[in-house]
This record gives sequence, C-alpha cells and structure tokens, in this order.
Amino acid sequence: MSGLYLHIPFCRKRCTYCDFHFSTTFDNYRSSLIAALVRELILRSPESTAPLQTIYFGGGTPSILTSAELGHIFEAVHQHYKVTSDCEISFEANPEDINQKNLEAWKAVGINRLSIGLQTFSNEDLLWMNRAHQVKDGLDGIKLAQNLGFDNISVDLIYGLPGQSLAAWEASLAAVFELGVQHLSAYCLTIEPKTALNHLVRKKKLQPADEVLQSEQFLSLLDKSKAFGFEQYEISNFSLKGFHSKHNSSYWKFEPYIGIGPSAHSFDGEKRRWNVRNNTTYTKNVGKNETWFDCEYLSSNEYRNEQILLGLRTIWGLDIRTLKSEFTTKEKAQIEEFTLLGWLCWEQDQITLTQEGKLHADGIAAALFRLD
Repeated sequence: MSGLYLHIPFCRKRCTYCDFHFSTTFDNYRSSLIAALVRELILRSPESTAPLQTIYFGGGTPSILTSAELGHIFEAVHQHYKVTSDCEISFEANPEDINQKNLEAWKAVGINRLSIGLQTFSNEDLLWMNRAHQVKDGLDGIKLAQNLGFDNISVDLIYGLPGQSLAAWEASLAAVFELGVQHLSAYCLTIEPKTALNHLVRKKKLQPADEVLQSEQFLSLLDKSKAFGFEQYEISNFSLKGFHSKHNSSYWKFEPYIGIGPSAHSFDGEKRRWNVRNNTTYTKNVGKNETWFDCEYLSSNEYRNEQILLGLRTIWGLDIRTLKSEFTTKEKAQIEEFTLLGWLCWEQDQITLTQEGKLHADGIAAALFRLD
C-alpha cells in the first residue's frame, strides 16, 4: 500500500448539500474516536507493505483537529508505517480554521499540501449552503498560508449553483487563478436525496440550475483553466505542471490504499473494504471484533468496469492493455460510435475522452460496462 487516507468525521455545521459521513455533535466522544482511529492505524499497519507515498486527511473537517490530536495521529503513523521522505501529506481545511497558529502546527507535523474548501465567491451562496465562513475568510486564509511557506495549495469550487449565472461562475474562476494557487478541484452541484438542499429544492425555496447552463459552466471551466496554464488531469481536477494530487491520482489509476476512520474505504488490488458509517459502532468495536467493517472481492467484470469508469475520467485515459479481456465486437462498435460523435479518441492502446466527451463521461463508461 502506498497511500493512506484518514477520515475525520467532525464538522461544526452541516452544509446543505453534503451527504458525506460526519457529525456536528461529537464533543462527548471526540477523544475516544481519535483513540479508535489510532487503534485502527496500528491494527492495519501490516497491510502497508511499501513506504507511504501519500497521506490524505479528509472528512468531515480535519482542520477541526487540535495540534495534540494531530500529533497523536502522526506519532502512530511514523511508529508503525514507513513514510517516504517526499511523501505528499494533504490536509483538507475550512477557511474559518486557517490562522497563523494552526498553519504553523500543520506545517510542524509535516503537512505540505492544503486543500481549502472555498466552494464559492458569493457570501449569499455561502449563507444558503450553511457554510461557517465568508469569502474574505477564504482569501485571507490562502494569503496567510502562502506567506507562511505553503506552496502546494488546492481550492475547491462548486458550479451549477441555484441562480449562478455563467458570468458569476467565470468571475469565481478569475478570482481563484488570481490567488496564485497550484490546484483547483471544481465540482458540479449534485442534489443528494438525504440532504437539506434536496429539501429546499422540493419546497421550491431554491431553483436548481438547468443542465444546459451547467454544461456551459463546465466548458468555460476548461477554457479558463487552460488559459491560466492549468492542466485538466481528471474530470474535476486541474493543476499547474507538477502539482497533480498524487493521492487522488492513485485512486484513478486503480492503485491500492488504506482507508482509516468511520466510513473510510480501502482497496488492496483485489477487494474493496469499507468501515461502518457510525461513529459509536466504529469507536466501540475497532480491534475488538469485525462488526465495524465490510469487504467484497471484485468480480472480473466489476474490476473491469471500475477500470473503465476511472480510467476514462483522467488525462491518461484507459490503457486497454490492463484489461483482462479484449473488447467484444459489440463493444468495439459502441466505441466507434462514440468516436464518430467526437466523444472518444482511440490511439494505439489508449482511449481518452475529448472535450465534448467529458460532458458525457459517466454515460460513456456505463455503455461499456459488463454485467455479471
């Protein structure tokens, strides 16, 4: 295993659009959950057969962690895992948590890449999103991080917001690129069933953006990022040369990784494993029994389908040499149809999406899936 993911399931507020696993009421079990996370780190360390090349703190909100809690986690990592000297250590941070004291603590434990959740440059949007920061907090936080020596900073933005015009989205993009960050993750807003956003939409308190506008915003994203020297190396991820997210790239390249914490997923090259989405069950049972996780071996078709889905999302494309069986005549005909539509490019052993094809990525992959 060359990658380690740690899920920190704590948040101060519940964003209206989020369906990730987290809790906003965790003070009474905070220390016990951190202890359980450390127990899992130690318990699963034999799975790490190679030095860690990436460590990623996600959530939830990792930036809620105190310096003592971070120190406890990193102590376990360094005692039980080998870590490369140039390991990419990413840390998701919300703007309201970014201050000089925290930045210095993060740098002291070895964090060398920040992923900052700006989401939007509209205070009005931040309000209905139920975010805990304002636009100025994000701008000030990024500048402070840069002044303190962080030179690998990623920003998250969301497009396709209710009421967000193409001009407003392009203004947000311009503002990001002016910040001098190295990486941008831009996601189209999705309305998940069990979220406050879904409730607001059903009650007609918010009007979702139409698909045509979302497509226009996505194509504008491609043009603007390219103009500022950013390479789109995955559908939603853009970076300057040399600043791809090594950790997330390992997911898309189908490489093994260990996931630690409640709801965290792992992959060892043959099977998927996922921890329970319940903080109490996780905390009580880690290391005591096996009721805190499940796993499944991928069938040959499931393995192939995931290779297609993930490979087509990236700049590297799908390497057909890695597939365990050749395309059938029907599948080749489907690929040829997509190629004639201008959605796919097949050169030698690589199949990649064109710019137009990126608008149809999931549908193209699904059309090539095999069912068990």
